[in-house]
Amino acid sequence: MHTPTRRPFRTGAALVATAALTVSLTAARAAPDGRHHPGEPPRSPVATGFGGAVASVSPYATQAGLDVLEHGGNAVDAAVATAAALGVVEPYSAGIGGGGFFVYYDARTHKVSTIDGRETGPAAMTTNFFIDPATGQPLAFADAVNSGLSVGVPGTLMTWATALDKWGTIPLRKALQGGTDIAENGFVVDPTFNSFTAMNQARFSQIAPTAKLFLPNGAPPAVGSVFRNPDLADTYKLIAKDGPGVFYHGVLGQEVANTAQHPPTVANPTMYFRPGVLTASDIAHYTAPVQAPTHVNYQGLDVYSIAPPSSGGTTVGEALNILSNFDVSPSDQVQALHLYDEAARVAFADRNRWVGDAAFNNVPVRGLTSAAYGKDRSCLISATSTLTSPVAPGDPSAPHGGTTCPAGAPGGTEVAGTEGLSTTHLVTADKWGDVVSYTLTIEQTGGSAITVPGRGFLLNNEMTDFDFTPVHPGAPDPNLPDSGKRPRSSMSPTIVLKDGRPFLAVGSPGGASIITTVLQILVNRVDLGMSLPAAIAAPRASQRDRSVTDAEPAFLNLPQIPALQALGENFVLVAPSGTPTPEIGAATGLEFLPNGEVQAAAEPARRGGGSAMVVHPAR
Repeated sequence: MHTPTRRPFRTGAALVATAALTVSLTAARAAPDGRHHPGEPPRSPVATGFGGAVASVSPYATQAGLDVLEHGGNAVDAAVATAAALGVVEPYSAGIGGGGFFVYYDARTHKVSTIDGRETGPAAMTTNFFIDPATGQPLAFADAVNSGLSVGVPGTLMTWATALDKWGTIPLRKALQGGTDIAENGFVVDPTFNSFTAMNQARFSQIAPTAKLFLPNGAPPAVGSVFRNPDLADTYKLIAKDGPGVFYHGVLGQEVANTAQHPPTVANPTMYFRPGVLTASDIAHYTAPVQAPTHVNYQGLDVYSIAPPSSGGTTVGEALNILSNFDVSPSDQVQALHLYDEAARVAFADRNRWVGDAAFNNVPVRGLTSAAYGKDRSCLISATSTLTSPVAPGDPSAPHGGTTCPAGAPGGTEVAGTEGLSTTHLVTADKWGDVVSYTLTIEQTGGSAITVPGRGFLLNNEMTDFDFTPVHPGAPDPNLPDSGKRPRSSMSPTIVLKDGRPFLAVGSPGGASIITTVLQILVNRVDLGMSLPAAIAAPRASQRDRSVTDAEPAFLNLPQIPALQALGENFVLVAPSGTPTPEIGAATGLEFLPNGEVQAAAEPARRGGGSAMVVHPAR
């Protein structure tokens, strides 16, 4: 057991260079084939300056957002423009066929708001939706993914329209222009795009419009070639002209529904794509509600994130509340990494039991994010040993503030995560101090593999984020399918305030490992004193209440590993399912520096390296 200890937040000149986790940051990256291609923006993972900033996984998308800022747009305008461009250059991770969560800080009101753009289940969805009627058993995951059944009502376009309507300064047509231009003129294929296509080649080849678009001449586009998507350019132009209603109440919605109901396979396919039940009426009834964020206070910082149906805000928040009862410091790297892992383990036990769509379940958000409940759960953690997973969930309905603690940690139920890893994240800030942290996705890499004919975008497979059968025997499951319900997500777009003003914005892709990635970056920056770029680049591990902890190759090479193993930690190399390399996440972030500068940071290497830009670079 432990003695709770509070300690000061480390910042500014007190930054500590932690040798064991120091990562060399590349200042700039060349084009994938070693040359700079005409029209290709420069790629740098770190930028510091004034007047606004953007960071994403792609230099094309980051430049699209920066162009909006340079022409007087605000952070919301830039976020939508960046996202629209990501729908072109990162079509396997984002696009108008998917959904996401948008977190916004308004500098005028000093208020954090969120938009829930999560996909919803069709009206015909039932609790037994993924049970094979022929066998009475759950469908194999691959059979569910590669089907119209996996397609939910897309929420991305509604998210963009809602954000611009409430907080933006430019119309949707202008925000789409950068993405439209990239789709028309093309972008240079890098190794990541090529490898993601190759990874999906077997299933992409089964859907006629997908094969035509993404497998020209029957093969993935070559590295260094220029990839164009004129169908998507025309789709963006149609939306620019007619507005989002053409999707939710018009021809595009009808085409999305028809495509999900009748997957457009090639002649004589070798894979079976089950028909879906999505209708134009389902799409017409979609809303992207504005809702309050989750909130916890950690080390004097106010941490805001997304509420259910995402589990990101509650789980990151609970883990931080648990960690607040310990001294997590760079002076003891073994304990810091151990405590990070154990806090994530315990928080995931609660996440798996309690979190689902709050419109359908009584999700105890207040309890899960309370400091008292964090103290309750912290008493399970020992400095000298590792908990055995799965850990039993606690009861957040009546936190005791650590005054009661079970004698042991009773066993729970291990949850096999199936969330897609190929999400994407972006951050923006403007000269007025507004900030956006936005995570968007189509779920698996390549979503359902189903492209809407003639429209240039893939449909999501988000419905497979529902639990196919109850997870905890004898207990209600908040994440079973239902009509109009939103599946649980792990997306964790986060904005951190210090003294009421922006300090950090961060987020990542990675399925359920999004939660641990965001948590680890916050611990690296706030507790271990790393710079934001170093916190993002540092080797990652992801414990999700499982008997093993996924880890990147660089993490397994840390000198602290033997001592962690002696405590009972069991690390395994993360399997590259959903990404061609064994990596966890691909984060982007912003830090607001004391002198009025903003530092934008992206990955130096993961997913090929990201892109950060500022309006006026510091000299």
